[in-house]
Amino acid sequence: MKVQRSFRTIVSVLICCVAIAACTFQTKHRGYVFPENLDAVVADIKTTDQLQEKIGAPQVKTIHGDTVWIYFGADENYRGPLKQTYTDETVLLAWVRGKRVVKTAILHDADLPDVVVADGETQIPAAIELNAIEELFNNIGRFSPAGLGQ
Repeated sequence: MKVQRSFRTIVSVLICCVAIAACTFQTKHRGYVFPENLDAVVADIKTTDQLQEKIGAPQVKTIHGDTVWIYFGADENYRGPLKQTYTDETVLLAWVRGKRVVKTAILHDADLPDVVVADGETQIPAAIELNAIEELFNNIGRFSPAGLGQ
């Protein structure tokens, strides 16, 4: 009787600990940490050297059309088993021509479009889809043993 009661107590304590751990909230910052007065800092920037000195190297540079340097920063929020969310998203866009910064734009949460990432995978034409065991057996005999010099 006592053993059953202590077992139930242990199980209920473990369940409570798991439930509390599942509800914890974590925030991790991703991307650039922008200064508090980003508008004032960006207003004084006229060259790419100044931009790299004050903000840093861009995460992305466009390769088609106008050259735009893109900086992104956001807080990634985790709440137990729920889907992660992003807050305090900030994007800095800098249009560059040669060594000059022609125009800048700062976008925050409300200015950014909602992007829905599609589930699934993109189909690749003529792709061979094998599981791990099929891949192992298909590679037998394709490679020479190491050190034989063949």
